[in-house]
Amino acid sequence: MVRAAGVELCSEAFGAPSDPPVLLVMGTGASMLWWEDGFCRMLAEGGRFVIRYDHRDTGRSVTYEPGRPGYTGADLVDDAARVLDGHGIRAAHVVGVSAGGALAQLLALDHPSRVLSLVLISTSRAVPGGRGLPPPTREFTRFVSDARVDWSDADSVIEYQVASARVLAGGRRPFDEAAARDLVRRDVERARDVAAVRNHDALADGGRPRAPLASISVPALVIHGSADPMFPLAHGEALAEELPGGRLLVLEDAGHGIERADWETVVPAILGHTNIAV
Repeated sequence: MVRAAGVELCSEAFGAPSDPPVLLVMGTGASMLWWEDGFCRMLAEGGRFVIRYDHRDTGRSVTYEPGRPGYTGADLVDDAARVLDGHGIRAAHVVGVSAGGALAQLLALDHPSRVLSLVLISTSRAVPGGRGLPPPTREFTRFVSDARVDWSDADSVIEYQVASARVLAGGRRPFDEAAARDLVRRDVERARDVAAVRNHDALADGGRPRAPLASISVPALVIHGSADPMFPLAHGEALAEELPGGRLLVLEDAGHGIERADWETVVPAILGHTNIAV
């Protein structure tokens, strides 16, 4: 557990502390389990000290009453720095997926000395600017509007989250329901209060003024699936264009997130991108 500023955050490390550090930031509403063990071990075996952690209101980290989070999106950004502090790390390569990619961008803006490089997966720009971008697909929008879940019933939550994972997969590849169900079940069983995760949907930004993305000076790698239903590919393309020196890696027919089928592509890309002096 990392304890700082009255906040308790659960984290886990893989690999040797003497190796270059990589901080993994998951999307809001998801615990660190969504950075799967095998993925973390592959990065560690590639010579990286890998840290994953639970956001507030997920997993074993501090949990608040549903509907009363008592924190803002800016606090989630600061939590990433707190996790680094807890592991005695001055600065790290930061890898974020979905909303975690937005948090990674904001960390680079709010705490630039803590970020060595960025890897932004299945995400979009975290601050306004640039050209207009397409909305989520109709299938994704329909699911969000029609889905029903009883947050007091673990089975209902599991069914909802498995269905959500199926939609986010994008529909162009076979969906591994068994693997998704196992991950969701473990996540639900591990949570202090699975209903508290809804607090992420109501978070305010925190009103912190920020510079444009173009002010980020560290190298950025953008990884995006061509079948992402939440953030269509144009989001990744625009992000790579707007970040100075940004590079884009497109995962053909991949949806939103990191599928096991792409680990053999994504892990070497991250290792190569973070192969710079600390």
